[in-house]
Amino acid sequence: MDIKPFNKLKKSLKKDVSGFPVVKLAIAGDSATQFLVPAIKATGADQSLAFEVFEAEYDQIDLQILNRESELYQHSPDFVVIQKSSQKLYSDFIAESLVAKEEFASSTIDQIELYYNTIKQESSAKVLFFNFIEIPDRVFYNYANKLKHSWSYQIRKLNFELMNLAQKHKDLFLIDLSSLNNVHGLRVSHNPVLYHQNTMDLNLDFLPHVANSVVDTVNSSLGKFKKCLILDLDHTCWGGIIGDDGIEGIKIGHTGIGNAFSQLQSWAKSLKERGIILAICSKNNEDTAKEPFEKHPNMVLRLEDISVFIANWENKADNIRYIQSVLNIGFDSMVFIDDNPFERNLVRSELPEVTVPELPEDPALYLQYLADFNLFETASYAISDTDRTKQYQTEAKRKSLQRSYSSIDEYLKNLEMTATVEAFSKFNVARISQLTQRSNQYNLRTQRYSEEDIESMMASKDHLTLSISLKDKYGDYGLISLIILKRKSEKELFIDTWIMSCRVLKRDVEKFVLNELVALAKEQSCDILVGERLPTKKNVLVENHYKDLGFKEQSNLWCLHIVDFKKNKNYIQKN
Repeated sequence: MDIKPFNKLKKSLKKDVSGFPVVKLAIAGDSATQFLVPAIKATGADQSLAFEVFEAEYDQIDLQILNRESELYQHSPDFVVIQKSSQKLYSDFIAESLVAKEEFASSTIDQIELYYNTIKQESSAKVLFFNFIEIPDRVFYNYANKLKHSWSYQIRKLNFELMNLAQKHKDLFLIDLSSLNNVHGLRVSHNPVLYHQNTMDLNLDFLPHVANSVVDTVNSSLGKFKKCLILDLDHTCWGGIIGDDGIEGIKIGHTGIGNAFSQLQSWAKSLKERGIILAICSKNNEDTAKEPFEKHPNMVLRLEDISVFIANWENKADNIRYIQSVLNIGFDSMVFIDDNPFERNLVRSELPEVTVPELPEDPALYLQYLADFNLFETASYAISDTDRTKQYQTEAKRKSLQRSYSSIDEYLKNLEMTATVEAFSKFNVARISQLTQRSNQYNLRTQRYSEEDIESMMASKDHLTLSISLKDKYGDYGLISLIILKRKSEKELFIDTWIMSCRVLKRDVEKFVLNELVALAKEQSCDILVGERLPTKKNVLVENHYKDLGFKEQSNLWCLHIVDFKKNKNYIQKN
């Protein structure tokens, strides 16, 4: 998972990408982008994406974006990438008057917002904008921090205002060149010789890191991202071996090497609070492994932070398979961290989809090494993400308790499930948009919608919406299914989107939802429900969804005539 240097990365351009999802990209810059394009395409090939790229000619940002008949819009891109050169921006800045310099960041933001608004008026593309590397001009040196008309003040203000702009517009994403520059340094990110000879703002050595950041953002927007961090314990979460050294002997805390382990735990805890699932996979006796979580005063992580805790002497690959079965997520959504090279290689060999970082030998370097890989990029966030740990802990209890029932019907009946069914509301727009972005397995058409898209459909007379939340006697699943219906004719409703959380598989939720769909169709005096499955590598799970529910296939669509429908039996009560 190391980022390849540019000369090696280019070799990935020869990969066969014919079977990969196609993403249409448009790139416009006011400096040379001819090497950025192959870097993005090659990185995409390494991450199973096929990019079709329209590259604007040099310094044609205004011509391509503000001209509504331009080649950029004819390309119909899914994403528009905009790179404005820090060097060129500095040249514009020094040519301004003193008064104009004090407003330089604000006027630049206005221009960028104009680009965004024009793109959104003419297309459904998401916009990826490169923020700015802080090139020092050394005119005022440290005193520049006290002057509003200094370059240092304005470039930092500009990057700050860009973050505010991205919060304002849900389809605007920042590619953080400033942070990448902080990690790699100006001598890596920028080569003055290349810039003055070829107007190339970003150095070749820097391009693979930039391309990786672009592809990570695209992947997360398409619902491909990491959801779970699985941690080993001995020599990973603490120094030493708990079974040998005891709770007093392990190294953790605020002094010495123990601080490195505490920092790693703090990072993991922050990820958990963001919504990443934490799991433990350790070769240990369970009681011994849990003791530090329960009793050690310097532990940052506690048992309530862990969704699935596995400590035994079994094969770690098999234990990760069990964790996956409880969480119902793809192996490619999981990251496994272990200090032991043997265990890392075993998991890589048996579960190649799981991401397994090659940790450095020195624990003091763990966190910096992991942070460099941007393992947990996301394109969305909702406060409800923080509830995931409790939901998965409850699901682990359900999975264990299910074994005590003699039949699935008995188990479902005893769950005492109740559902709330309602139209989309302004209170759950963010969560609904997030589900369209993230859901892959139980997703019939895999259509990705922004919050603006959802709000537009809520206001449309041609669309009907349903959101379904579920509870049982063990806990609250939260929002577990959503439906978007589009009226095709007076008597026909098309199921544009049908998404269900994999956490409620085998609960008969799909039968309950279909009952609600039919009831809604009758209210609307519609006679036919029409469904469609657009196959992806990840939604094989729903291959027979409509067939199993009684729909009949007609010309690659699935039709259900309301008059023929018989209400499905299930054990879910409607609130």
